[in-house]
Amino acid sequence: MVSPASGTGDGATAGGGAAGGAVMLGLGVALPPSARQDQLWRDYFAGRYEGGARALAERIFANSGVRTRQAAVSPLLEDVADWPTERRMRRYQVEALPLGKEAVAQALTRSGLAASEIGLFVVCSCTGYATPGLDILLARDLGMAPHTQRLFVGHMGCYAALPGLGAAADFVVARGRPALLLCAELTSLHLQPPARRVDTQQIVAHALFADAAAAVVLAPASACPAGHRAGQATYRVREIAAATDAATADHMTWEVTDLGFRMGLSPRVPQVLSQHVRDLVTGLLERHGLTVPQVDGWAVHPGGPRILNVVQRELALPDAAMAASRATLSAYGNCSSPTVLLILDRLRAAVPAPRRVVVLAFGPGLTLYAGLLTAA
Repeated sequence: MVSPASGTGDGATAGGGAAGGAVMLGLGVALPPSARQDQLWRDYFAGRYEGGARALAERIFANSGVRTRQAAVSPLLEDVADWPTERRMRRYQVEALPLGKEAVAQALTRSGLAASEIGLFVVCSCTGYATPGLDILLARDLGMAPHTQRLFVGHMGCYAALPGLGAAADFVVARGRPALLLCAELTSLHLQPPARRVDTQQIVAHALFADAAAAVVLAPASACPAGHRAGQATYRVREIAAATDAATADHMTWEVTDLGFRMGLSPRVPQVLSQHVRDLVTGLLERHGLTVPQVDGWAVHPGGPRILNVVQRELALPDAAMAASRATLSAYGNCSSPTVLLILDRLRAAVPAPRRVVVLAFGPGLTLYAGLLTAA
């Protein structure tokens, strides 16, 4: 059974709120050091497998679509595979704070807003937990006001940026004040010990995932600050929609274990996506009088090459529509929740930048999220 839901960050569509809805003013990205995929394989992962498992893993790494990816805790320098979860969580606090601070500071600078003007601070992360968390510590360090509201979105996985974006946009529309979204993930902290048997799901996870932080500032369109940089592409959040296939909840999992968090990835995930992605996207577009060919920008979460192939086939998209997603996978890997923001940052830098963008992400549930953005 699929349970659809939708919400809007567009005041006009919702029938009230801030005139013009919520606009994305500034986007910031922070990345830890990167390494080549072939080097990661040769100098670390190849030594974890033997016989048939080694041949399988080598094929998966080679066909992952990843050329380089980044890690705050690189296995080339430091092997965390046998670390207990407590040690990994302590390291998360050490590494995530400066990474998140860099992304947020960059987004604020590009938006022309000060940290003290933020009304709501949303933080998404599924790779680390601490109290006080990133929301409190970053609000303190960056000079946000004591009355700034905070929302932490945890364990939603790769699609978390979209419900986070929806919550931030809804706040902007309802309160007429700016909001800030930060997605920060350190998947490198959850490297698993070598399995005693062939574990294809873990091989795939080890071949794809990477670390990143991305932040975006949203504000009422009617209150675009004078300090906002002219010429930078900005987008209005028109709607965020979702569909969950609860019957396939076990197809994608993220389990807390004594040795970090363990990813479960069923090979049937692309098949489930193929059953739902077209209805979700066409329904979203129809509510705004649009069709798939009228969309000139696509930010599709690259869960892997097969995921991108399924979305392209089901929506009958040309190769050019998937170029930004494939390029992001190649350059950065699958960074979980920040990834769609990395793709959006790439689209915004294009000349000309797309005017209508659909953002798609998928994760545990099995859940599909879609967002419609239009040039402001």
